Amino acid sequence: DSRGAASLLKDTIPVIDFSASGSFEGYDLLRRGFTSVKSELLPSHPLELIEKNFQLNQDKTNFATLRNIQGLHAPLKLQMEFRAVKQVQRLPFLHSSNLALDTLRGNDGSISFEDILNDPSQSEVMGEPHMMMEYKLGLL
Repeated sequence: DSRGAASLLKDTIPVIDFSASGSFEGYDLLRRGFTSVKSELLPSHPLELIEKNFQLNQDKTNFATLRNIQGLHAPLKLQMEFRAVKQVQRLPFLHSSNLALDTLRGNDGSISFEDILNDPSQSEVMGEPHMMMEYKLGLL
C-alpha cells in the first residue's frame, strides 16, 4: 500500500461490547460510561446547528474568497496543508492541541471559550490507553 501506516489509522473509537450476552448480561459502566439521552435529543434552538458548523462555514467562505482573489491553486494548497497538519497528532488517549492548525487558520493569537473552559486535563472521560491504541492500529 503506497499510503503507508497512516492509512491504517482510524479517527474514531467505538465502544466495543465485551460483556456476556443473554438474560444475565449487566451494564458495563467502566467501559461504556454513564447513560445519557443527550445524543438522542434534537437541537433545542435553530442557532445550535449554525454554531456547531461555524468553523466549517468559515473555512468554506475563506476558500471561496481566496479562490476568487488568487485563483484555484491557493485554496487547494491551503486545504492540502490543513489535511497534513490534521494527521499529525499525539497518541489517541492524549490530547492534541492542534497548534499548527490554529496557526494556519489564524486563530493562534485569539483566546476563545475552548482555550479556557475546555481543558482536556480536567476532563472526566479518559479511555483505556491500551485498548484505544490497539483500535487505532487496527488490532481490535
